[in-house]
Amino acid sequence: ATFLIMGNNCTRNCRFCNITCATPEPLDEAEPRKIADAVKKLGLNYVVVTSVTRDDLPDGGAKHFANVIDEIRKIDKNIRIEVLTPDFKGVESSIDTVINSKPDVFNHNIETVQSLYKKARPQADYFRSLSFLEYIKKNSNILTKTGLMVGLGETKEELIKTFEDLAKIQCDIVTIGQYIAPTKHHLDVSRYYEPSEYEELSSIAKKIGIKHTFFSSLT
Repeated sequence: ATFLIMGNNCTRNCRFCNITCATPEPLDEAEPRKIADAVKKLGLNYVVVTSVTRDDLPDGGAKHFANVIDEIRKIDKNIRIEVLTPDFKGVESSIDTVINSKPDVFNHNIETVQSLYKKARPQADYFRSLSFLEYIKKNSNILTKTGLMVGLGETKEELIKTFEDLAKIQCDIVTIGQYIAPTKHHLDVSRYYEPSEYEELSSIAKKIGIKHTFFSSLT
């Protein structure tokens, strides 16, 4: 199961995302315990914790992520935890806070190819996201993971270049899924990929050096 923490409002306005860009609510300090209680009641053995982007917080919400992990560990140390975090503006001390809480998988989505950043996620930076993932790999033995959408107008060559960039920083797991516009006010879908194209891209990525790929319209 996946839990979205730190409220419903995001400080960024990515044009593919349907989360509201507005002034965030104050952090609920009891939220980590509430998440842990839900994990226990649901009997989960694998948990994904993600969040809105909180650029309003000094650490981007890193400590809140760590608190959620700590509370879940109190229930059962064998529960596997994956975090999917924002980029924390690239602040290393914030990344360290999450690393030190020892999630099993540290996910940060690169989302799209470099050329589409200005169009799709203008408040983010392609190379900052790469550096984010590289920092985790260099400073821990935690599995690193990232995801991309296809159908935003990227080319095959751009996807291959992204695979090469991710292989260079030894990202362990890469996922690709079809972009679907949440509303008519979001970015249009450029095209829908065929199942055979996912298979081809997966083969290319593995040849480039990506260990684990999960490429599908159902990702």
